Amino acid sequence: MRIIIIDDDPLVCQSLKTIIEAGSKQGSGEEIEVITMGENGEEAVAFYEKERPDIILLDIRMDKIDGLEAGKVILEKDPEAKILYLTTFLDGDYIVEALRIGAKGYLMKSGYESIVTALYAIQEGQRVFGDEIIEKIPGMIKQEKTKTIPELTKREMDLVERVAEGMNNKEIAEELFLSEGTVRNYLSIILEKLQLRDRTQLAIFYYKNQ
Repeated sequence: MRIIIIDDDPLVCQSLKTIIEAGSKQGSGEEIEVITMGENGEEAVAFYEKERPDIILLDIRMDKIDGLEAGKVILEKDPEAKILYLTTFLDGDYIVEALRIGAKGYLMKSGYESIVTALYAIQEGQRVFGDEIIEKIPGMIKQEKTKTIPELTKREMDLVERVAEGMNNKEIAEELFLSEGTVRNYLSIILEKLQLRDRTQLAIFYYKNQ
């Protein structure tokens, strides 16, 4: 696995490189190689375009372009990019924005011992959030009521509710007496209407607006 580390503190970059590479060698999983490191959001965008890593690990508060803006630029150019935020800031606004743009994970730097496990999970298509983040999400959901919500039909809301319950397309189709193709079409329309990226963001939207 090839990754890039971006943090405005060179010592943090080097420490993370050591922890990640040593940790991957000790386990039974794929070896992780830190191919390059940078100190700001501009370098994050440039290095990602040049190297196309499997995962880019980003700090948030940095010079020139912050990590969230850099992540947004990267994902606009490559929607399949896998971004893991690693920061000292347990800030609700940052977490919500990271989710909104499509980050695959958000961890606190204090949880460095879980970084290698998180990288493997993200590589396998999972999303990863630290325990502190998970505890904070219910409060964020209550505070982050959407100001202008596009109107959804009753049928669309039925689908959104079932996505929030964790149902897959086949289960939704069976419960609502629809074909899986119809469910996929509905979900595409709903995501476009709400300007959301995926099912995770759709589930968060549902709980925000209850």
